[in-house]
Amino acid sequence: MTRDNLILALDVPSDREALAWVDRLGGQVGYFKIGLQLFTAYGPDLVREVRARGGRVFLDLKLHDIPNTVAKAVESAGPLDLSFLTLHAIGGRAMLAEAAQAAAAFPGLQLLAVTVLTSLTEADLDELGFDHSALGLAAHLGRLAESSGVHGLVCSPREAEVLRRELPQAVLVTPGVRPAGSASDDQARVATPEEALAAGANRVVIGRPILRAADPEALLRRLLETDR
Repeated sequence: MTRDNLILALDVPSDREALAWVDRLGGQVGYFKIGLQLFTAYGPDLVREVRARGGRVFLDLKLHDIPNTVAKAVESAGPLDLSFLTLHAIGGRAMLAEAAQAAAAFPGLQLLAVTVLTSLTEADLDELGFDHSALGLAAHLGRLAESSGVHGLVCSPREAEVLRRELPQAVLVTPGVRPAGSASDDQARVATPEEALAAGANRVVIGRPILRAADPEALLRRLLETDR
C-alpha cells in the first residue's frame, strides 16, 4: 500500500484536532476525509484550511435529495478544490446524472456513489425492505451509478471484488477497513487494508484505528510497508 491508497478519516470533534492531524500525518496520508460531524460544525472553511496545508480532501456528505438540490450542492462544493465528494446511489438515476453533469465543471473532482453503508447487516437490509443481499444491492447500485456518469463507488471491502470484476474502470473506495487486530467499532462488513486492496479497491478509508493508536506514525509505517 502507498500513501495514495490511504484516506484518513478525521473522526474528531473539533477543527483544531482535525488540523493537528493534518499537520502531523500529511506526509504519510494521501487524503483526509471530512464527514458530516466536522462539516456541520465548521463548514467549507475547514476544507479550505486543510487544502491550504496541502491536504487533499475527501468530502463525505453522502448527498441524497431531489436531483436539482443535489446538483446545486455539487456546484457549491466544486470550488472547494475537492478530490472526492460522496452521494447516495439510492437517490436514483436522475439525481446521479444531474450531479455528474454538475461535477463536470470541476475537472479535479470525482463523485463517488455510496452503495450500501458498511454499518448495515443483512438483517438491517431485510428490515428496510430490500430483497437483495448486501452484495447484490451494491452491485445493482454500482451499475446504476456508473451508467449515470458517476466516477466511482464507495463499497464495503466484502463487495469490492465483484464490483471490480463488473465495473473494471470504476474508482472503488472502501471504508470499513481495519488493520489486523483492530476493533470493528460500528462497522459490520470489514476487512484488513491488504484484503481490501487485493479485492480491487483503489483506496481505503481508515479512521479510528489510526487516531486511537498509541503510536499512529508507527502504525502508518507498518501499513505503508505492506506489499512492498
